[in-house]
Amino acid sequence: MEAVILAGIARRVLDELLRNPYRTIELRSARNVMAVEAALREAMRLFLTYDPFEDVSTGTEGLLAELMEAKYLETRIPWEESDEREVTICRAKVKLVGLGRVVKVERRKGVMLARVRELFPHEMDIG
Repeated sequence: MEAVILAGIARRVLDELLRNPYRTIELRSARNVMAVEAALREAMRLFLTYDPFEDVSTGTEGLLAELMEAKYLETRIPWEESDEREVTICRAKVKLVGLGRVVKVERRKGVMLARVRELFPHEMDIG
């Protein structure tokens, strides 16, 4: 199956999603926000991984999730903390579908996609 990659997801978020299959995750990375937009447009699943984008390759393991809804928020930040005054935050509601391992990675229109093989729990090596 093909899925849009969300990379650099905190380990505690992945653990919580394994315990409770429904979760709203807050994304601030521009790459992840663009990935959610692409998943909405194409009605694709998400592949969530702890690894940063640069490290996602064949063999990377993570969670497969269905994107149920996404909301975008613009928030102002104090100028002392950043060179920018606004930040876009995406709150994506997801539902855990299963575990997966990347078979192939490709880039399409600035978004990273993965062909993913679903795994059984005993095959998973995240830890």
